[in-house]
Amino acid sequence: MNAHVLVAEDDAKQAEIVRRYLEREGHTAHVVHDGRAALDEVRRRPPDLLVLDVMMPMVDGLDVCRILRRESDLPMLMLTARTTERDLLLALDLGADDYMTKPYSPRELMARIRTLLRRTRAAAALPDDPVLRVGGLAVDPVRRSVEIDGRQVDCTPGEFDILAAMVAEPERVFTRSQLLAQTRGSDRYITERTIDVHVLNLRKKIEPAPRQPVYLQTVFGVGYKIIDGSDRAR
Repeated sequence: MNAHVLVAEDDAKQAEIVRRYLEREGHTAHVVHDGRAALDEVRRRPPDLLVLDVMMPMVDGLDVCRILRRESDLPMLMLTARTTERDLLLALDLGADDYMTKPYSPRELMARIRTLLRRTRAAAALPDDPVLRVGGLAVDPVRRSVEIDGRQVDCTPGEFDILAAMVAEPERVFTRSQLLAQTRGSDRYITERTIDVHVLNLRKKIEPAPRQPVYLQTVFGVGYKIIDGSDRAR
């Protein structure tokens, strides 16, 4: 599972440690030390994964994440000294695929990277399955695209994984922990509150009236489910 990984970290010592661990696992790694250089390098030579520090000069990691998520589905793992739930949810809301707080174990970082790479490559290797449809909602697991009534919808990787899991099994009630497992598996640093943020964002994108959802329903005390709300949406 060799990959090309871009490491954007302004701490030269930390960046070197990450680079060495990546190369020890057989990956190639390129290091940059500010957000502008990260943007330039991604556009010049798109990596398989971006390890992105939040606090960087020129352009900070959050802005880098926001800009790149508009341009691609590049997997991004963010590193930060910020530890509040608000910071975590902001990073995920902007499109980060995973989030680690400093100080962190390089071994755990490598495990997170392996998980992200496996998930990305598994999605890319999917056969030409038919598009999943529920009413006017269409999810293509091969192209990782979403449409609602023929209109293209841009989703972050986490949002897409949650939506695809539910559309594949309409009417099934998913708990938050089950949906969390669809995105990045068991992770003591990520709370089930993350799922609520993803669902809120998905409703803004697919529902005609987000505060009165017809597709993505809340099952109080349990979790969420997808139903065919096309008749009610008209």
